Amino acid sequence: MTQKPNPLNSIKVNGPIPAHLARSVIEETLRSAILDGRIPCGTALRQQDLADLFGVSRMPVREALRQLEAQALLNVVAHKGAVVAALVQGDATETYELRILLESEALRRSIPLLETADFELAARYIDELETEHNYTEIGRLNRLFHMALYSKAPNRRLLRLVEDGLNEEERFLRFNLEAMGLGKLSQEDHRNLLRAVEDRNIELSVELLEHHLNRGVEVITRYLASTAAPDKKTSR
Repeated sequence: MTQKPNPLNSIKVNGPIPAHLARSVIEETLRSAILDGRIPCGTALRQQDLADLFGVSRMPVREALRQLEAQALLNVVAHKGAVVAALVQGDATETYELRILLESEALRRSIPLLETADFELAARYIDELETEHNYTEIGRLNRLFHMALYSKAPNRRLLRLVEDGLNEEERFLRFNLEAMGLGKLSQEDHRNLLRAVEDRNIELSVELLEHHLNRGVEVITRYLASTAAPDKKTSR
């Protein structure tokens, strides 16, 4: 019988990790592996396996897993422990409704505090998105563009919740963008949003953001419905 490959084998640890950095190194390493698909959805992450891999005790592993759970990248499942969370599924509409509320508020609070350097950074991400064809990189750049506009919101807890939603979308885009048939994405929405933000027009900025996210709801809902359609046909 062929043994299934262990996703943890894709993770390379370079030398001993200093004790004071263990939690953050483990968290960032696992986060990257989850986001880029090396550790796929449904994978159970055992604390002892991770402790052995990183050459540390179970305590920093436990703390790192808690952080990843708080970022909605892991779920704690009975008898399995920490399991890599699924990508956006049939609740895409509800997920985006919540994102619209959170991101709109983050944008409102951030706009008055944004500086020229923030605008330039956001514009640079749009330029990169215009020419990027790697779907993994598109997901990352999309998240970074939005966070550049929200980053000055003074409520840190709000920003963490916003980034959780963007992380979830990034994972979904990485694995589904090509299948959704969108090809090279137009950045007109992003450019219009950035112009309104630069003008400090909060109400227009929020309106454009809501329009942009609602377009995402429509595309993802349509895609999920199309992938579910064959199953419905075969069940008749």
